Amino acid sequence: MMRSMRAIVKPVFYVLAISFVAWLAIGQVTDILGGGKDVVLKVNGEVVRSQPFQLQYQAALEQYRRQQGGGRLSREDEQQVQNQVADQFIHNILLERAYHRLGITVSDEEIIQAARSGPPPQILQQVLQEATFQTNGQFDITKWQRYLSSAGPEFAGQIEQLYRDYLPQRKLQEYLTADVYVSDAKLWRIWRDQHESVTIVLLAVRPEDVPDSLVRIPDAELEQYYERHQSDFKRPAAAWLSYVAQPRVPDARDSAAALARARALRAELASGKAKFEDVAKKESADSGSGARGGDLGWIKRNQSGFDPRFVAGLRSLPVGSLSQPVLSSFGYHLIRIDAAKGDSVHARHILVAIALQGKHLDAVDARTDTLDRVAADQTAGHRLDSAAHVLNLPLERAPKLVQGERLVLPEGPVPDVSVWAFDARPGETSPVIDGPRASYVFRLDSLEPAGVPPLAQLRARVLDEARHERKKALAREHAEQVARELRDATDLLAAGRARGLRVQREGPFTRVTAGPEFTRNPVVLGAAFALRPGERSALIAGETGFFLLQGIARTTADSAAWRKQRDQQREALVRPIEQARIQQYLAALRAKATIVDRRNEIFRPAAAASES
Repeated sequence: MMRSMRAIVKPVFYVLAISFVAWLAIGQVTDILGGGKDVVLKVNGEVVRSQPFQLQYQAALEQYRRQQGGGRLSREDEQQVQNQVADQFIHNILLERAYHRLGITVSDEEIIQAARSGPPPQILQQVLQEATFQTNGQFDITKWQRYLSSAGPEFAGQIEQLYRDYLPQRKLQEYLTADVYVSDAKLWRIWRDQHESVTIVLLAVRPEDVPDSLVRIPDAELEQYYERHQSDFKRPAAAWLSYVAQPRVPDARDSAAALARARALRAELASGKAKFEDVAKKESADSGSGARGGDLGWIKRNQSGFDPRFVAGLRSLPVGSLSQPVLSSFGYHLIRIDAAKGDSVHARHILVAIALQGKHLDAVDARTDTLDRVAADQTAGHRLDSAAHVLNLPLERAPKLVQGERLVLPEGPVPDVSVWAFDARPGETSPVIDGPRASYVFRLDSLEPAGVPPLAQLRARVLDEARHERKKALAREHAEQVARELRDATDLLAAGRARGLRVQREGPFTRVTAGPEFTRNPVVLGAAFALRPGERSALIAGETGFFLLQGIARTTADSAAWRKQRDQQREALVRPIEQARIQQYLAALRAKATIVDRRNEIFRPAAAASES
């Protein structure tokens, strides 16, 4: 019996072995000696030396390799595992200090009681899946206790260590989340909203149903409405601008120069004279990925959001090979695929932007200087017309510019214009403003100050809103008349349809699945769930109209079913809140910590030797 048990729980022993290695490694970590050439990490003065770090790293690599099916790991996989190991050492040191600061300890009695109560969370799922610990398909605590008492000191010691790691974490979690609680009343409301349903008849009288022919607004009434609703018509300042744009668009020679540069970089990489990551940091025009050695992370071979030509170049590239220059709207890319999983790849790239070169650059700069000299920073606006004539460039009108918004021209957004325009006076011109594809000088033609425009400018809008307000009043009168006429009708649906009114049957629906009519009118939704079958509501004034309701059917939420799942429901609601609280605490610990990471320095010789 014992032999078969041990054979069955080999996966559990494997997890324990990994955890035990981690314990041995961490147990050798935290001396306070700051020096030593073998110090890999230093966290608030406590050091992690090379031997325990390597021990944990190799154990984690082996575990990851087994999870991936035993295949060869890429350097990116190895780096990811190493980062996780480093994070775990840092995490454990910071937690140990937090335990000491908060007085969190674990007694032997607590460990013994916890072990007899069940497997540690670190191996719980593996144990629960073992048939040896089950009776009639369910975990049997007595079988776990029997095995624990007979498995020998090695197994018991490892279980003890797992609980020595887990119980302080649980106590810290309880300390940090003691105030996180969801009451039974709130849980019941959530359950009820999801499971209680009603079917009703809904009769609606809306303002838009009133014909325009019934609503005439005399000028005197329109002016009164305008005066009463001044705040509704207030608008920000607006500017109207003219501009001259000197294009800065690369030509064929600029493109050829960028291509030549990309090919030269590729030759350098292919010869082994330079590392891809170093070239990306130094040369790539993509500053975001360039700082990471060109790393784009994991992306799909048909990823949306990327230039289609870049994705096409990515799709056809084998793992480990370096692409030829790939042209996109951003320039030329050198792409390398470091790893692939399914339809996703881990990619790097170097971007060589297509920029103005040589004589073309000199010519454009000369024209921009002329634009600057003739038209920029002038109080006489006609100088912009002169510049347009001298440079043979069109004088164009910009779209209306609203204060606080960015000016967007057909070729793209232009920075800083809004800041200048609302500090300038009509007729003045701007300094030269560089955009992504041109250099500009703007002229402020006119400025509309912030405030309420006169009625003459807003007449159509004011008329629409005044008419809608009148329609609301007429709709209310009509709805009140309908309510009086249908007061004694036992069947609201039939009576409403007989009079040609807008009436329909709705449901069954819950408070969560109610349609737009109810979400736009919360008071109507509340009334729908307050009605008993056959009961009629009074006339209800909602956000979009006036409503009469009649209850048809009601399915109440099952309180017994709710009580059965109440604990799981509370846990599902509380767990994300607790996890967020803990992550915030750990992030704050790490942000305040002084961390020295010497992995690159310590392990570089080994990496260089393996490459050679």
